Amino acid sequence: MRVTHGSIALAGKRLALTIGNFDGVHRGHQAMLERTVSRARALRLDSCVLTFEPHPLEFFTPATAPARLTRLRDKLELMAAAGVDRVHVARFDARLASLAAERFVDAYVAHGLRAAWLLVGRDFRFGAKRGGDFALLEQLAGRHGFELEAMPEVALQGERVSSSAVRAALAAGDLAAAQRLLGRTYVISGRIAHGEKLGRELGFPTANIMLAQRAPLAGIFVVECLLEGESQWRPGVASVGRRPTVNPTAAPLLEVHLLDYAADLYRRHLRVRFLRKLRDEQKYDDVPALRAAIAGDAAQARSYFAMKTDA
Repeated sequence: MRVTHGSIALAGKRLALTIGNFDGVHRGHQAMLERTVSRARALRLDSCVLTFEPHPLEFFTPATAPARLTRLRDKLELMAAAGVDRVHVARFDARLASLAAERFVDAYVAHGLRAAWLLVGRDFRFGAKRGGDFALLEQLAGRHGFELEAMPEVALQGERVSSSAVRAALAAGDLAAAQRLLGRTYVISGRIAHGEKLGRELGFPTANIMLAQRAPLAGIFVVECLLEGESQWRPGVASVGRRPTVNPTAAPLLEVHLLDYAADLYRRHLRVRFLRKLRDEQKYDDVPALRAAIAGDAAQARSYFAMKTDA
């Protein structure tokens, strides 16, 4: 899959295009990608996704923006797995935010990515102050010579599949509901950074991943981990939060203790798959109480995997 970045998107040939943030790449997004890829093949075009980084709400209201479900790297990997030929990542900045709706279509859809076919939802809004809508796109499609299609909503058990619904499930610790909406187990990935070695001092060394954006879930979890360069998912227990008892962190942190595994993990990329929530993060009176709680978490994780193996 070809990935391009920048304020100007240029295409050598016409494309089948879809547009969106695709945060989480949930079942609704997957249906959009599948339709785009399928239509591209029928029209003998390359399929293309136009997405944005950062999320527009992270640009406009960073303090209250919704939690990020998927890092850009993971989003691109999921799009590649769906068979998309090309993704253009447009930087969402003041220039793009101020672009009038008709100018946005001209710069990105008609001339930049040269769409011959475009798929969006009927609630799609675009351009400065969200001034563009599906009705305007219908007018501009005729002017610029591209075919426009509306993507129907995707519902699951009567609930509309959306990034907001996934966030709500994760925030509630309902990993099963999040998995249904996503079509897969929820994953956070990142590169392991040096920590303060607190886990090692407590007898539970951790792999630490700094989270640039607020995570959609928090607490202590049973997890499986996939290390860069390996094919085996390894059992573990993880904490997502700010470590309130000792050396609290200003930014959210993912700390993972891999069960029965000892190696130098620094700078390796790690994928963390969340299987069960054990409890919320707590502040303890002292380090011995914290150590006892971590030992209990690790014991629960071992029991989870033992039952899984027996089943």
